[in-house]
Amino acid sequence: MQKVILVGRPNVGKSSLFNRLARRRIAITSEVAGTTRDVNKTEIILGDKKCFLIDSGGLDDSDELFKNVRANSLAEAANADIIVFMVDGKMYPSDEDKRLFYDLQKLGKPIALIINKIDGKRDEERSEEFASFGAKHRFNLSVTHNAGTDELCDWIYKLLPSSNLNSNLNELGGVEDDFEDFLDAYDENGELSDDIDYANKTIEVGIIGRVNVGKSSLLNALVGAKRSVVSDVDGTTIDPVNETVEVEGRAFEFVDTAGIRRRGKIEGIERYALNRTEKILERADVALLVLDASEGINELDERIAGLVAKHELGVLIVLNKWDKCERDFDEFVRDLRDRFKFLAYAPVISVSALGGKRVHKIFGMILDIYKNYTQKLQTSRLNSVLEEAQLAHPIPRVHGRAVKIYYGAQFGFAPPKIALIMNKPRELHFSYLRYLQNQLRKNFELSGTPVVLIPKNKSRSEDDGEENK
Repeated sequence: MQKVILVGRPNVGKSSLFNRLARRRIAITSEVAGTTRDVNKTEIILGDKKCFLIDSGGLDDSDELFKNVRANSLAEAANADIIVFMVDGKMYPSDEDKRLFYDLQKLGKPIALIINKIDGKRDEERSEEFASFGAKHRFNLSVTHNAGTDELCDWIYKLLPSSNLNSNLNELGGVEDDFEDFLDAYDENGELSDDIDYANKTIEVGIIGRVNVGKSSLLNALVGAKRSVVSDVDGTTIDPVNETVEVEGRAFEFVDTAGIRRRGKIEGIERYALNRTEKILERADVALLVLDASEGINELDERIAGLVAKHELGVLIVLNKWDKCERDFDEFVRDLRDRFKFLAYAPVISVSALGGKRVHKIFGMILDIYKNYTQKLQTSRLNSVLEEAQLAHPIPRVHGRAVKIYYGAQFGFAPPKIALIMNKPRELHFSYLRYLQNQLRKNFELSGTPVVLIPKNKSRSEDDGEENK
């Protein structure tokens, strides 16, 4: 499997990008230069391809320790297949950065110059100074705001060999399986089989957010009782607090999870609380992602939102303490959408949990999200949308050969999971999957729920036959 290494001087954002691409917090990040000293490695998935991502220590030689860190990082770069060299876009180019970039170029590996921390127009203007590096591949990023990472991922994706992803795509085993295996999800009448009675089951709702954003106050307001202890002390809630309430004949089970704080501040029993929060999300249907509107959105909020996306939950974003926020709602939501691009489908509501304002609206919104999360899409309409999408924007040909989606078939609920039956599933780029997801959202009511698309072979023999034509 190919290795992609992030290289650069200390405090340019390598670990933050590493965590962003890994979709979970693995490397510790801080404002202190040289926080990363050892090499971090993890396996990541880009579309239908895998690679090893490596976060290296900062290239510095100010003392003996950092000389060793630098030597280890350069050795890892020499063994990598793709190099991502990062610089601080808040600073003008330095001679040291240029020298390091040229030294890495001499390794003869594909290399990209990443100018990080580009957060505004002034930063963009300054970034043009880095053209002096002569880099063939140059990207402006703001890792904090998740801007520019798609372009970088596309560049890496194209350099990786043909799909090496052959497991763990979904319950049915991914693109390697034949269509015959897919039929196992259907009963003898050809209907999608599922043992869960979604129409009558209790809707399980996890309340998640960082410490002191008002999760416990929200739980109390939802159930109409002081069920969870509320205080201004960070981390008051350690054990998950469950409460079931019935509204208009429908049962909701709310779980107030422990507040999540920065990893460097998690101590003792709170580590167990964090693990229990993950377990709750594994069985939840819908997550209420609670943000403190009076403080705005920070990087930890983004990482917590990533947990919701990771578990493929229905989600409602709750802006709590809205009575203390001085910003315009539409402006706040625009900023939120920019920061949480991966949760673009999530509806947003502003509330004041302590005062109970607008909290009652949450029940109806959860019901709508749950309905979308567990729905069966009409097969004929689904395939009309897929056909029209391909006509409007055909799938790019591969080596002169057509890549075709024959039809789509839903094989799972919670969230909706759709198999794309096609001739060359390995050749469907993840950017085209995003396009198809957007087309489905325009034609079906999918607010609040992810939708999972899995490319699958129609049959191995038919695929081989087309290859030989």
